[in-house]
Order: sequence, then structure tokens, then C-alpha cells
Amino acid sequence: MTKVYLTKERLAELKKELADLKTRARKEIAERLKQAKEMGDLSENSEFSSAKEAQTLIEHRISQLEDLTREAAIIHKPKDGQTIKIGSAIKVQKGNRFFNYTIVGPEDSQPGKGLISNESPLGKAFLEKKAGETVKVQTPVGLAEYKIIKIE
Repeated sequence: MTKVYLTKERLAELKKELADLKTRARKEIAERLKQAKEMGDLSENSEFSSAKEAQTLIEHRISQLEDLTREAAIIHKPKDGQTIKIGSAIKVQKGNRFFNYTIVGPEDSQPGKGLISNESPLGKAFLEKKAGETVKVQTPVGLAEYKIIKIE
């Protein structure tokens, strides 16, 4: 698995979710399974089937979170501010409108809040560019052009 870029805050949220799933959620599923088994015939026991399905989903999420937290690379604001990197805060112009974005990893992406993934078409287009450069990005509604105003 490749590195997963996360903010410190997002990594803390994922670790908290992982701990919760490993403790509280696993205990709840174990109790549900125990109660379902006590109902008798497991072949036609919908409670047991439901609990097993929930257990599978929880274990899958635990596995995902373990991978994410193990491969996490904390995003730090780049020091040079000369080129756009993961962690850069940028101001761009599209037509007569200005936008502020921060380049983050996919797990932190919230486009509505200006947090764009380094793996998104827009994020990829900005990476390694400098202030003053123009970036063209193919969008579902056509080609969009952004001028990079400032890199922080």
C-alpha cells in the first residue's frame, strides 16, 4: 500500500474510530451473536445472519483503518512556498472569481470547504506548479483554466 496523506486531526479521528470498533463494536457484535445462537437453529435464524453480516462489515472497516493508520504520512505545510505540494494553501483565479484551496490527501478531502485531494484531477493539476502559472483541467462541463495567484 502506498502512503496515505492525512492531517494530524484526521489521523486522530481514524485512530479513535479504530479503537472504538475494536472495543465497543466488537463487544456488541459478540453479544448479538451469543443471543442469536441461543435462539436455536442457525440455518434459519435471521438475527444470527444479520449479526454475522455486521461482524463482517466491522472487521473489514477495522482492517481498512489499520492499513490507513499504518501507512499514514502526516501532512505538513511546505516550508519553501515556491511550488505547490501536499499541504500547500493556494489562492487561484478562475475567470473573475477567486478560490482558496488546500491540497490534502483523499481521506481529508472536502471540496466544499476548499480541501482538495492530491489525487483529484484539480489537485493533480496544481501539484508542482508555481505562482503565476496557469493550469488547465478537464471537468465534466469542459476545460477549466485557473491562474495560481499565491502559494502559502
